[in-house]
Parts: sequence; C-alpha cells; structure tokens
Amino acid sequence: MDALKPQRNEPARMERLAKLPVFWGLEGKRVVLAGGSDGAAWKAELLLACGAELHVYCEESELSESSAALIAKSPMLTWHDRSWDADIFKGAELALADCETDAEAERFYHAARAAGVPVNIIDKPEFCQFQFGSIVNRSPVVVSISTDGAAPILAQAIRRRIETLLPLSLKDWGALAQVIRERVNLRLVPGSARRSFWEKFVDRAFTERLDDGSKERLLTDIGTQASREGSSAGLVTLVGAGPGDAELLTLKAVRALQAADVILFDDLVSVEVLELARREAKRMLVGKRGGRESCRQEDINDMMIRLAKAGKRVVRLKSGDPMIFGRAGEEIAALEAENIPVEVVPGITAASAMASRLGVSLTHRDHAQSVRFVTGHSRQGKLPENIDWQSLSIPSVTTVFYMGGRTAANIQSSLLAHGMSASTPVVVMISVSRTNEQRWCGSLAQLAAAVERLGVNEPVLIGVGDAFRSASAAFSGTGKEEGAVMFAQKAG
Repeated sequence: MDALKPQRNEPARMERLAKLPVFWGLEGKRVVLAGGSDGAAWKAELLLACGAELHVYCEESELSESSAALIAKSPMLTWHDRSWDADIFKGAELALADCETDAEAERFYHAARAAGVPVNIIDKPEFCQFQFGSIVNRSPVVVSISTDGAAPILAQAIRRRIETLLPLSLKDWGALAQVIRERVNLRLVPGSARRSFWEKFVDRAFTERLDDGSKERLLTDIGTQASREGSSAGLVTLVGAGPGDAELLTLKAVRALQAADVILFDDLVSVEVLELARREAKRMLVGKRGGRESCRQEDINDMMIRLAKAGKRVVRLKSGDPMIFGRAGEEIAALEAENIPVEVVPGITAASAMASRLGVSLTHRDHAQSVRFVTGHSRQGKLPENIDWQSLSIPSVTTVFYMGGRTAANIQSSLLAHGMSASTPVVVMISVSRTNEQRWCGSLAQLAAAVERLGVNEPVLIGVGDAFRSASAAFSGTGKEEGAVMFAQKAG
C-alpha cells in the first residue's frame, strides 16, 4: 500500500496573496469621509449602500454637484460644513479622504492611524490600509476583484466577465438562503448531509427560476436530507481532468472538485487543476504511469469503497476523459457491486485537445470519414493483439494512438506491413495543452525515430492519417524542417 502515499509535492493550499480580501460589515456603523469631489461621492454612495452612518466633512464651496445631490437625498448621510480635524475619528469604523496633495494625505493618514481607525486615501495607494475592489453586486452575494492596483482596467474586464456568469436572480436565491439557513442548521448537522443540501441548492440557483414554490421545495429537501442523515453511505464521482490545461475543465467538474472530501488523483493531473479543488479536501496521489512504480487498480478500488462507506464524497480525478482508456469500467463495476452511488463527469480527451492545438478537424469531410482512438499500451505493456491493422491502414481513417510512446516502432511497422504509405502524415504531441508541450510533424516512415528522439517520459499522443496533412504543411510553413520538433506554449 506504500504506492498509495503521495509521491509528489502537493500544491500549496493557499498561494501568496497580495492583499487579504475582507468583507466588512458597516450596517449602522459610523464612517467618516473628508472631501466633496466626484470620487468622494462615489465612495460615499458605496458606503451608504452598505448601511453605514456616513459623516462627510467638506466646506460647501468644495462640494461637487454629485456630492451635493447625494447629501440632499441620503438620510443616513450627515454633512459637516467644515474641514476635517483629529476629533472626527472618535468612534469611527473606517476613515476615507480625497486629498489633493500628498502632504494633506499623509496628515489625514497619520491622524486616522493614531486614532486606531483603518484608513483609505482615494487614488493614493501609499496612504491606504485597505482598498476597494471592482464589485459585482448580487447582494447578499458580493464579488470583489482586485489587482492590487496594478491594472484597474483588468479588474473591470474580469468584473464584466463575472457579470455575464452570475444571473441577476442570484440576488433572490442569496436572500432565500438567508431565510432558510437557520432551518438547515437546526435539521442538518455539519458534514456531508448539510453540504449535500447546499450543493443541490447551488445547482438550482444556477439552473432554475425562483418562483412561489421554491421555498417549499427547499424545505422538503431539508427534511429528505435529514431522514438520510443516519446513513453513512458516501458517493464517488469519476471526474475527467482533461489533458492538463485547467481552463478546459467543465463547470460540472469544478463543482465536483469543490464538493469533495477526498480526491484520488492520477499522476498526469496538473497542479493547475488541483488548485481548483476544495481547500479542505484530502488529496491522495494514486497515479499509474507506464514504466514507473504504480498503484494497483485493486488497491484504488478498495480505497474508494472504504472512503465512500465512511460517508466521504470521493472524487476519482482522471486525466482526460474517464471513459476513454481510463479504466472507469472496472471502477464503476467495483463500486456498484458494493451498492455505492457513482457518477461520471466527462472531460476533454487528449485527442480533442490535440486537434484543437493543431487547428485540425479529425473528421474533415475531404480527408477522413471516421476517427478511431486506439490504446498503444495493453495490460502487458505492449500493443493489444486484437487490433485490426488492416482497417487502420486506410489513410482516410484518422487514428489517434494513446500511450503509444514505447510502442511507436511497432505501430509504424504494423501500419506499413498492412499497406499504409510511408508518406502518410503523422503528428506526435507530448504533454498536449501543457506548458511543456512539444509537437512533431512528419511522415509514417519517420515515426519511430522521432519518438525515440523526443523521449517517452511524458504522455505521448500519435495521430495518423490524411487529416493531419494540413498540420504538416503548417509546420513546414514555420520554417521548421520536416521532422523537426516544435515546442509550443500552452493556449491562452
């Protein structure tokens, strides 16, 4: 069982943060603001939206139109027609100012610090203890984005993207969560049952419209979940991690990672993908790599069963798609034999990522009438004996060999022996979609020598057929000689 112990350094649970994101409750709290500019008016509006009792210190002659309008209509805002002094900080939760000069900013900053009040000087980050992010408001759901002042335009662009992802109805779902939260806490003890309820709540929030019956359905769910709480049965989800690039994960895969208690991950799963997992989840490497010490499949099956019977939500995280050369069938059978619920979340398989990176259609109507995925690595570590080489030797059949690095020479000789032309286009990609991606384009006659030169320590994918002719042409167009190796940066 030693093979089940982690065999590589796990990514940090939390990478370094430029600033600590803190959401500060200001309802009914005294906040002071010195200045009457348009910038100050915007900050005042933001503070008032949080329920703060805002005191603005500014002479009338310095009030902008927007500040004057805000003072006229805001009952929670008290305007003091004078400049600020050290006495304004007494009892204040926060202090803000819009200062024209650095000298004035420094004076306000030190006065606030001396009074023990956190301070922000608008547009002068060197005099700020805290900063305001770019906000997506679905209150009580609030998202704030910060670039630590490096690129405000980038923060705004991120906000626009998030705005499109979060439906406006999320505001109402958030309010409903506040209404039922106490009921959930009373009926469901902390742990898998409570988290399972909230995960279903989230799925509804993103897929259903809130209506008059939504609250009753949720209350019914609480009762149903409570009745199951005595059962210790967990759940196993087989999740496709894709070829490596975390941006290729599905939303459902990310949700599964965020819900997991334990993650059993393959050696080929990237650190970037693991970074999206729930921080509290236990992560265990159960990788299987050709030519290296590996975990036995039986041990992995036993571990999933044991963890699920202990009530854990287990994610079996597999590179690519679990249902394509991922031995998912064996794992599903083992779990079902123990009556353990199992779900499958598909992932982008390596052949699809290869086609995307090359800009090649695997089923181009002018070149390929079918596509086949073939394993280049059987249980015995060699090519399977029942491959129909005759049908694969037709150039109009696009064939992608998975895990074919160590059998490349046999693939080449078998295809040639069954009549495939030595000039048939071939593409080899290593670590597709990752930062260390390599690609080689050439002919079938060069395949074995190319793979020997590239090495087989990383995942090797071999594409054969006329569909790859355009990739070979494009490769040659870069000035690379035929059979040269191109190192490619990850997409994005």
